[in-house]
Amino acid sequence: MTSQRDDHASLRLADARRLIGEAIEPIADTEMVALDAGLGRVLAHDLVSTIDVPAHDNSAMDGYALHSGGRAVARADGRTARLRVIGQALAGRPYAGSVGRDECVRIMTGAMMPSDCDAVVPHEETTAHGDEVEFPREIRAGQHRRRAGEDLAGGAVAIARGRRITPSDLGLAASIGAAMIPVVRRPRVAVFSTGTELRSLAQPLEPGSVHDSNRHTLIGMLARLGVEAIDLGIVGDDPDALEAALKHACSDAIRADAIVTSGGVSAGDADYTRDVMHKLGRVAFWKLAIKPGRPMAFGRVEAVDTRETRGALLFGLPGNPVAVMVVFYALVREALLKLMDARVEPLPCLALICDAPLRKAEGRTEFVRGVAYRADDGWHARIAGAQGSGNLQSMSEANCLIVLDHDRGDIAKGEVVEAWPFEGLV
Repeated sequence: MTSQRDDHASLRLADARRLIGEAIEPIADTEMVALDAGLGRVLAHDLVSTIDVPAHDNSAMDGYALHSGGRAVARADGRTARLRVIGQALAGRPYAGSVGRDECVRIMTGAMMPSDCDAVVPHEETTAHGDEVEFPREIRAGQHRRRAGEDLAGGAVAIARGRRITPSDLGLAASIGAAMIPVVRRPRVAVFSTGTELRSLAQPLEPGSVHDSNRHTLIGMLARLGVEAIDLGIVGDDPDALEAALKHACSDAIRADAIVTSGGVSAGDADYTRDVMHKLGRVAFWKLAIKPGRPMAFGRVEAVDTRETRGALLFGLPGNPVAVMVVFYALVREALLKLMDARVEPLPCLALICDAPLRKAEGRTEFVRGVAYRADDGWHARIAGAQGSGNLQSMSEANCLIVLDHDRGDIAKGEVVEAWPFEGLV
C-alpha cells in the first residue's frame, strides 16, 4: 500500500475502490456451522451433492401415471379408450406393482413414478367412469414427469464457494442432506466514533453536544452485512486517546480484522485520524471526488509497541451522518465483502426517470437521496427531503441513492438516472 499525502488531490471513486481492493487479503480461517446458522455466511468451499435431486423420477402434478404408448385406438369423438385404475402413488408411499398398457395409477405431486409409466396426465384433463378413467388423445412421453437428478445430479456443485448463503441456499443444502456447511470466519470489525462533542444515548446533552448517531448506523449496516461488530464507544478529539483506541482494537482482547471510525478525517484543527494512522502504520489518505463524503482515510494499523497487538485495516469515515452511509455503501461494503472472501457482485442498479432537475458539478460523483416508485410510464425517482450531509431524516425517508457519475453535468427533469436501492444492499 503506497502512502498518499497530497491533501489537494481528490480520487475518483473507481480509483479509491481499486486501491482498497488491492490492499485486502481475504480471511483464510474457516469453520463448520449447522445449516440453520449459515444464513448470510460466506461458503468456504464448494458444496458438492452426493445424491441426485430429486432422488427418483416423480410426478409434477396430481393426476394419473401411465405408459404414453399404451393407448387403444382413438374413438370417433377424439378421446382414447378408458384405462383401469389399479392403485395409487403418494409422496413417500410409492406404487410397487407393475402397470399394464391398459392400466393407470392415481398419482400425487412428488410421488415416485411407477417403473412401467413414463407420463402423467393431470386430473383436470381426464374424466372418471367408476374404476376407469378416460384420457385425452395426445399424450407425450415424459409429460409432467420430473427426472431423477433433474434439479441437481450427484457429484455436481450445489453451491459454489464465495457465495453468501441465502434462504434458498439453505433449502438447496438441506435437499442434499448437508447438516453442516463450511464457512469463512466472520470478520471482526471494531467501531468507534470520534468527537469531544459526542454523547452516548444515556448521557444528557450539554450546550454544544450531540448524541452519537453514526456508531449506531454503522453497527446496523455491519450487522446486515454479516460481520461481527464490536462497539468501542466514543473517543474524544485527542491524538493520544485515538492512538490508544486503535491499539486496543488490534490487541488480543479485541483482535479486530478491520476498524471503522467516523469523524476526525478532515482538515480541522481537531482532526487527528490521518496523523495517528501515519504513526501506527501504512496509510493511503485521500479526499474523494464524491459528494457527500469527500474526506476519508484508509490504511492499516501495524506499527505498535506491544507484543499483543496485530494489524487491522482502518476505514476513517467522515463525521457527517449521511456521508458516513454514502462512503460505507460506496467503498466499505465491497471491501468487507472481499475481506470475507465473498464473491463481490456489482451493486444492484435501477434506471429511473428523475422527477426534478438536479444541479451537478462535473469532476465528482454525487449521491442524492431519493425515493423510487412505480408510475404508469415506468419507474421514477423523486428527491427525498433536504440533501445536506447532516440531514439524516431524508436518508431514513429514502429507499435509494441516486448516483450521478463523475463526468456528468446538470440533470434535467425527465432524464434517466441510475440509483442504488437500499433494500438488499447492506
